[in-house]
Amino acid sequence: MGDQEVKLFGLWASPYSKRVEIALKIKGIKYEYFEENLSNKSSELLKYNPVHKKLPVLLHNGKPVCESLVILEYIDETWKSEHSLLPEDPYARAMARFWAKCIEDKCTAAMRSIWRSSEGQDKVIEELTVHLKTLENELKGKKFFGGDEIGLVDITANLMALWLGVLLELKGIELLTKEKLPRLCEWIDDYLNHQIIKETLPDRENLREYMSNLLKG
Repeated sequence: MGDQEVKLFGLWASPYSKRVEIALKIKGIKYEYFEENLSNKSSELLKYNPVHKKLPVLLHNGKPVCESLVILEYIDETWKSEHSLLPEDPYARAMARFWAKCIEDKCTAAMRSIWRSSEGQDKVIEELTVHLKTLENELKGKKFFGGDEIGLVDITANLMALWLGVLLELKGIELLTKEKLPRLCEWIDDYLNHQIIKETLPDRENLREYMSNLLKG
């Protein structure tokens, strides 16, 4: 596609920023990364995402694209390669979008509720358990949600591969175990051991310390 200027404004501990980094690396796209400070947001971030003022923001030839799932589809449609994040078949594409939205609307929302509450979590833990078991069933017979290769749904589920386990550990909640969710735990192992994922995701102990400090306020 000739000369391309690709910049990513993100945060090292953000699962949403990491989604975009993973997609760019899977596609083999060269990009320049800018680490943001959420307590002192840069003028560039405020300029390129004036509506939500949130991360990540992808800048492609001076044009900003916001919201991680929107960015993932933009990357897939803009840079065609042997590794597509979405399948070619229209129905399969629709199903991938469905599961990505399910993860974003259901699992992410439940995780946020657990993060914010210090007591009375039984109901939200029960809701998250139901959602995770649904994903467990979806993974049967497949290595990744996308089949043999990491795809849109796997990248969307990024936060369950690392961030969820750290959160549950900090909250003293035993849920994400091989006894309760064996197939989902296998997926986590396969995902975290993928070369691009290993080189992109933050160190678990550093993330745990970061999240612990946030919880303490």
